[in-house]
Amino acid sequence: MQVDKELDARGLNCPLPILKTKKSLADMTSGQVLRVVSTDCGSVKDMQAFSNQTGNTLLSTQEAGGEYTFFLQKK
Repeated sequence: MQVDKELDARGLNCPLPILKTKKSLADMTSGQVLRVVSTDCGSVKDMQAFSNQTGNTLLSTQEAGGEYTFFLQKK
C-alpha cells in the first residue's frame, strides 16, 4: 500500500493519537493515505469511531507486538 504520510503516536495516550491524526490529515489532500502507529490499545476503537465521524476511510488495522498500525485515506 502506498503511504503518503506517517504519524508515530507511540507512547501517547488517548486522546492524543486521534488529535494528532486529525492534524496530520488536515495537511493532506483527498485520496492520500496516512499510516499511524500507536501503542494505546484504546486507539483501535477510537480510530474506527474517528473514521465513522469524519468520513475518512479506515483502510486497515493491524496489531503486532503491542503496536497498532492504522491506514487511513483522507476523504
